[in-house]
Amino acid sequence: MIKVKQLAHVCIFAHDLEATRSFYRDVLGMDTRFNFLRDGKIFGFYLDCGGGSHVEVFQKDGARYSEQNQINHFCLEVENIDAAIDHIRSNGIAVTSKKLACDDTFQAWLRDPDGVKIELFEYTGKSAQFTGGDRIADW
Repeated sequence: MIKVKQLAHVCIFAHDLEATRSFYRDVLGMDTRFNFLRDGKIFGFYLDCGGGSHVEVFQKDGARYSEQNQINHFCLEVENIDAAIDHIRSNGIAVTSKKLACDDTFQAWLRDPDGVKIELFEYTGKSAQFTGGDRIADW
């Protein structure tokens, strides 16, 4: 049986990354935990929601905002990602193998019956969500 501990993060796209950062920081009081870098440039960041929850933001100029596609995916922190993957697969649901992502957190991906993307997380002692520090994107 899978045991979800909490919602780890929600991922959103932004047309203007710094305006989005300013809104969440200045209006909602959410500090940047770390940035995602590619080719020496910031293209996304994590916002601290408290209690181990975050909002993940990525620059996406072509993003369209409507009732159909405002949220890219949601992420669930699990106690044991290997057991979670085995459980999901045993129910006939496709799920990726686990991968150690650039933020030093294990991840796997699946979709719900409507196609909503769900990311599973198992944090490590080196996970950027806790240690901070910018990370070079490897995707």
